[in-house]
Amino acid sequence: MSTGTSTFVIRWINFFSMILAIAVICFGVWMSIHHDECRRSLTLPVMGLGALILLVSLIGFLGAWKNVAVLLWVYLIMLCLILIAIMVFTVLAFIITNSGSGHAVAGLRYKEYHLQDYSSWFFKQLNNTKNWRHLKGCLVKSEDCNSLPKKYKTLKEYKLAELSPMEAGCCRPPSECGYPAVNASYYDLTYHPVSTNKDCKLYKNLRSIKCYDCDSCKAGVAQYMKTEWRVVAIFDLILFVALSIVYFVGCCARRNVSRSHSVKARGR
Repeated sequence: MSTGTSTFVIRWINFFSMILAIAVICFGVWMSIHHDECRRSLTLPVMGLGALILLVSLIGFLGAWKNVAVLLWVYLIMLCLILIAIMVFTVLAFIITNSGSGHAVAGLRYKEYHLQDYSSWFFKQLNNTKNWRHLKGCLVKSEDCNSLPKKYKTLKEYKLAELSPMEAGCCRPPSECGYPAVNASYYDLTYHPVSTNKDCKLYKNLRSIKCYDCDSCKAGVAQYMKTEWRVVAIFDLILFVALSIVYFVGCCARRNVSRSHSVKARGR
């Protein structure tokens, strides 16, 4: 690949990357303004990612535009570190999300989840009192459980519903408890639970309690996180391939710029 071609490609790739980075930063600012406290916790990582992309893209753009070998060296080193970080995170994400799945229950269209089925990392993080207190606060504020009666107006509709993992684990007691459902948000707790599962005693019909302290709720969150992490891991895998190609072109540009400078130096 010639000097002109390689630097041209790197220059325009990084130009569009800078536009993308600015969009990511603006999205982070928008999140901080419009989202609640729980979702706002994602603001700093999003804005940090945007700032990092902007910095690396700016260095690569200037290096290719001005044919500065030193800037291209810095650009390649930073890009290499980003590639290593993406690779490590992707591998860990696939390892952590490799275990855990739902259990089918007769008569239900959705699955129930058990915390012990998931990786030790999920188990440790969700059993951490401080972590769960924050997540629990977010779940209560989300009003997902309290909105179920609006979505399923009759008991028949509720029994035929396809609840999400968090709705199945946090908004109702496990099926093994045997509590009869009165409607989508109320269970008859006068029945003696047929299971020794501690979640049976933790569940309450109160809007602020439900089954938010249950292991089944933590398992529902683990399943949600597993799904989200898998999506992110697949995206990172695609990003890794794309950045590897950019890194290869960047290496060609750096080598050609250095060679061009050497030729000019000898010609003087």
